[in-house]
Amino acid sequence: MKHLITLIYALFFLVIGVSQVWALPNCVGSWSATAWNNCFGTSTWASGSKYVGGYKDGKQHGQGTYTWATGDKYVGEHKNGRMHGQGTFAYATGDKYVGEFKDGKKHGQGTYTYGLNTKWAGDKYVGEFKDGKKHGQGTYTYSNGGKYVGEFKYSERNGQGTHTYATGDKYVGESKDSKRNGQGTFTYANGNKYVGEYKDGRRHGQGTFTYYTGTKDVGSFENGKLNGYAVRYNKNGSIDKIGIFKDDKFLYTQNTQNTQKKSKVDKHKEFCEEIGFTPKTEGFGNCVLELMNKD
Repeated sequence: MKHLITLIYALFFLVIGVSQVWALPNCVGSWSATAWNNCFGTSTWASGSKYVGGYKDGKQHGQGTYTWATGDKYVGEHKNGRMHGQGTFAYATGDKYVGEFKDGKKHGQGTYTYGLNTKWAGDKYVGEFKDGKKHGQGTYTYSNGGKYVGEFKYSERNGQGTHTYATGDKYVGESKDSKRNGQGTFTYANGNKYVGEYKDGRRHGQGTFTYYTGTKDVGSFENGKLNGYAVRYNKNGSIDKIGIFKDDKFLYTQNTQNTQKKSKVDKHKEFCEEIGFTPKTEGFGNCVLELMNKD
């Protein structure tokens, strides 16, 4: 409904603008900053570029069409010699932008469709722009069927959003520079699920990875894998392993350098058992994790 209203407004102002151009008298004589004022004229440059439309104080102003020698073309509103207001910019590459402009740049609500001659062929963005770049809330639809709905900053995915992949995977959470960064939830098409911290697109920090089989890893992740202190649970909720992991593999559960001295893990396990938690249960594992995180 919102897009329909925006389209109606755009068409309304376009009709008004076109009627104003038709009402303008033709510019007389050669271009002049004083003579070409509130008139309709045509200018052609030595480069091959051409403008047809309204003029004010010798500058493109109002509705007009600017065609570049490169093949790019803009049809829409101008102000003081720049693209300003509603317009359509068709690129020689096949890309196309329809929406708002400000001071010669894409600014406000708009739709950008990528042409077939670019590496983003068939992709489409609908949303907010600022200073010529995707900025604010928007929806980016990929040609392969994937989609991202959320925040953008300087054309990159930045902030909260939902990324649905063509494979069926889905990520809901924070992004930075178009990569998963911060807190998020990644649900895999095969039923696996990760809830926790990310860095540079990988699982990094505290998190919980639940397998479709019902087993679960809770603890510290680094570079996408279980690294550091963690608890591995069986599907019935009992503890399978508790201790130090490296690259998803279990290493040890106590201090191997000094077997006569109890490790922090052993001490925390004893403490949790003393205060009433039953070993090899999820509550017991969470108790040990909480104490390890405080160290």
